[in-house]
Amino acid sequence: MTDFPAPQRIATNGIELSVHLAGPEAGQPLLLVHGWPELAYSWKNQISVLAEAGYRVIAPDLRGFGGSDCPDGIDAYAIDALIADLTGLLDALGHEKAVWVGHDWGGIITWHAAMLAADRFDGVIGVNTPHLPRGAQPPTEAFREIGGEDHYILRFQEPGFAEGVFEGKEDDFFAFIFGAPPKVGKLEDYYPEITHIPAQFAAFDGRAEKRIVVRPEDRAIYADAYRKTGFGPGINLYRNFDANWQRMGGVDHRIALPCLMVSAELDFMLPPKLAGWMPALCKDVEFAVLDACGHWTMWEQPDALNGYMLEWLERRFPASGRA
Repeated sequence: MTDFPAPQRIATNGIELSVHLAGPEAGQPLLLVHGWPELAYSWKNQISVLAEAGYRVIAPDLRGFGGSDCPDGIDAYAIDALIADLTGLLDALGHEKAVWVGHDWGGIITWHAAMLAADRFDGVIGVNTPHLPRGAQPPTEAFREIGGEDHYILRFQEPGFAEGVFEGKEDDFFAFIFGAPPKVGKLEDYYPEITHIPAQFAAFDGRAEKRIVVRPEDRAIYADAYRKTGFGPGINLYRNFDANWQRMGGVDHRIALPCLMVSAELDFMLPPKLAGWMPALCKDVEFAVLDACGHWTMWEQPDALNGYMLEWLERRFPASGRA
């Protein structure tokens, strides 16, 4: 469960993405979409398992991340550009459709794509990130209500601020961000400070390895990647929250595709209760919850996640089900 395929650079939507491919070319395609502050490497513990089960696994670094191109400008990271990168990647690889699997921001992109480009989907797997209705107010206003002005998404809106806090401290940052979740039943005690990521990191003085869910050798992959790209390109995703909200006005949020939603009990930003909206929005949806799991699901409980994904995939989209 540790094999990680070498990257290939593939042209799409006017840029090049760094893409990791595995599994038989004739297998059912799975497009794995990572979040922030992550990389395609975040799927390390899933790729070989899915490939060995006969699936064609496609795991790109998103634009602005890792080995992929990092175009300039906040607007370059709006939702339409991100979706076009991924549909263009499917085109480049000769796939009309895939099962899209999204975690964190990858989930946001995936659910938006399921509304805007449903013809490129066989099905959807959400990992931690549920499909939500469009809110009545811009997202930054909602985040302000949750965490005040120090909520990390609000602090991320200021170009250069978060970059100045994180850059040059990449090793410490990933030891910080990949910390173990709060104990069961204690999550509510951490609000709103748990949302104050830049302020918390500024005061971070290290933690024991047993309180970090990603091993040092894996964290080094992230740190090295971010030393090359900086944090700004990836954080630009957050700087489009309100613009994406505007974009989705008038778009039908109902999804008829087969969906699997895998939530994590202790994810402080994406708790399982948020998936309660999904039966009203998704015609065909199944649910699973990983007990005592935090936000970094692919690292914290890889075997359980792989089990849920494969059980659903083998029923709904067998690996050999398409040529």
